[in-house]
Order: sequence, then structure tokens, then C-alpha cells
Amino acid sequence: MKMLNLDSLLDVMGELFSDEVSIAVSNTTEYIYYRRSKRIDLKINPGDPIKEGTIAYQAIQTKQKSSEFIDRSVFGVPYHGMAVPYFEDREVAGCVMAIYPAFTDGKSVVTVRTEDGWKPIPFQEVKFLEAKDRKTHVIAEHDYGTHKNTLQEFEYVLPRDTFVRCHRSFIVNVHQIEEIFPDTHSTLLLSMVGGEKIPVSQSYSSYFRKLLGF
Repeated sequence: MKMLNLDSLLDVMGELFSDEVSIAVSNTTEYIYYRRSKRIDLKINPGDPIKEGTIAYQAIQTKQKSSEFIDRSVFGVPYHGMAVPYFEDREVAGCVMAIYPAFTDGKSVVTVRTEDGWKPIPFQEVKFLEAKDRKTHVIAEHDYGTHKNTLQEFEYVLPRDTFVRCHRSFIVNVHQIEEIFPDTHSTLLLSMVGGEKIPVSQSYSSYFRKLLGF
């Protein structure tokens, strides 16, 4: 069987992602491939040098996965990105990047559907989000409502230093966690402000522990 060439392989990989995500590949000094999405375009061209302050630069310099928000000062467009370095003969040879639109730029509330209409809720008042009955339920300190976005879409919208995915059905505000308890099969149970109990599933447990540093 003939091997796919690099461009064909990356195009196939790009199809695995949603239209929200742009894909870029670099060597240690410049970009060698770029596939823009419908929602975010950094206007990268093959041959463009890697700039300081980008996630590609960080991943190559640290030799580790880099994931964070980058403001508009670098490409003129704010974005969330993740870069993973790849190696040849145990040396960093470049990195692969996933680039997401920064929906949070300038936003500080989530507007939910209530019985009477809609209500904006400040991020800091949101306790957790739950996917249930084909809706996303937003539970806040003194309010409740539903939203059309999926939890996956909310992962791009909510501030990543505050909200953490802990289960296929839950995203939690870490500032609303009172205590964390061990549960069965390497899972955890979160006791939230107000008394709600939120599970941390086995598939998210190590990721959750790493983000919270325990």
C-alpha cells in the first residue's frame, strides 16, 4: 500500500476536527503546513517564521505540550491554541498545533434561557454546567437556565483558568468546589458550594488532578 504524503495525511487529520479548528505544523524555525478553519484564520503561510509568544514557540522551547490563550498582539486575532512537539532522534523537530477561536474575548457572562426569557450570568457566579436531556443546564449561585451550546462548545467559551471539564456531562467552576473526595475506580467526587455532588470520571481524573495540582 502506498504511504500518504504529508499534505494528504494532514488534510485527513484535519477532517477529524470540527470547522472551529485550524491546524498548523512547523519545524523548529518556520511553519510547513497550515489548514485554516471557517471560524479562525491566523493567515499563516508555509515558510512564515515562528514568532516568540506563540504556542508553537513555547512548545519547541520547552519540549512539552503548550496550551493557552494568546492575545491579538501576535497574529492580530486572539485565539486558544494547543501545540504538541514531535521528535526526531530524540531532538525536537517541530510541533503540531490546533487553533481554536477565542470566543471569550470581551465576554464575561453566559446568557441562559429561563422560563420568562433570557438572563446573563457572570462567569464567576456559575457553579457548574451539566449536559442532560439534550440541553446544557447552567447552574449558578442564585440562578438557573439552559443554553443551546454543547459542553464541547462551552470549553472554548469559558475561561480555562476557572472552568474545568471533569466528566462527559459536567464542567465545573473550580472556585465553587468546597472539597474533593476519592471515589471508586480512581474517580473523584466534588462537593460544591451549596451541597451539590459532581463526579470526576476515570477518563478525566488524571487531567483534573494535574490541572488542580494534586
